[in-house]
Amino acid sequence: MLSFLKKSADAAPVPSWSERLKAGLARTRAQVGGLFGGGKIDAALYEELEVALLCADTGVAATSFLLENLRQQVRKKGLTERQELKAALREALATLLSPLERPLTVEGHCPFIIMLAGVNGSGKTTSIGKLAKFFQAQGKSVLLAAGDTFRAAAREQLAIWGERNQVAVITQQGGDPAAVIFDAVQAARARKIDIVLADTAGRLPTQLHLMEEIRKVKRVIAKADASAPHEVLLVLDANTGQNALSQVKAFDDALGLTGLILTKLDGTAKGGVIAAIARERPVPIRFIGIGEGIDDLRPFLAQDFATALIDTD
Repeated sequence: MLSFLKKSADAAPVPSWSERLKAGLARTRAQVGGLFGGGKIDAALYEELEVALLCADTGVAATSFLLENLRQQVRKKGLTERQELKAALREALATLLSPLERPLTVEGHCPFIIMLAGVNGSGKTTSIGKLAKFFQAQGKSVLLAAGDTFRAAAREQLAIWGERNQVAVITQQGGDPAAVIFDAVQAARARKIDIVLADTAGRLPTQLHLMEEIRKVKRVIAKADASAPHEVLLVLDANTGQNALSQVKAFDDALGLTGLILTKLDGTAKGGVIAAIARERPVPIRFIGIGEGIDDLRPFLAQDFATALIDTD
């Protein structure tokens, strides 16, 4: 018993959210941060920085924007040292990302219907479980709709999250996913539930028949509630790089996205694709996820993300 107490007392403190976010973006921060040692700002630094940003999946358009912003700051502020440019880059990145910082509000509709989409393996079902906990912490009642009727594992996983959060899950084996979500909306209305989180089957944007199917799901939701869905979220795996931008464009064209959830910022993710999204298809990032825990999903804050990616300490 004494041994157990001693181990508990010696246990390392739990890292803060900002510390975990920094750890999740360590790969890119190491690549970019290594450029700002001693020395003067010169043409070689801009070239090295361009390569580092492109390798971090920032994309050509966002990289060009950031470099031009840096040159303007250098001229305006009279910067000469490499270390000074590091803080300038963080400021430029925060400026680029700030339009994506638009927290999700769920007022004005009851039930408020949130439809989630994404490719297989993006973390969609897990994100739904975490969202349920997030909204419950705000005092909202939640109902889950298991719209992925093709995979038994997806239904089972959602049922587990329902048990953990103590919320009802509307599901059926096989059948039409749109019908399941329609039934869930009707059930939520009858039970006066605040929020419906509607899962959909994972699909690639190139699978045209499946993209048409998810358009049907959205149309059927509108039949259950003419104002719905009130939010259409795309879940993105942070490790997919520039492919994430392609997914945003394809799903936005198909569904009219209102927001994104970026998952799996676990240390291997580069993170720069957020800048590419901000420059080329600025859909708001509602949440970011770091780990697998039920509380590991938080609203996106541009300044915090820029600080974690370009640490000036």
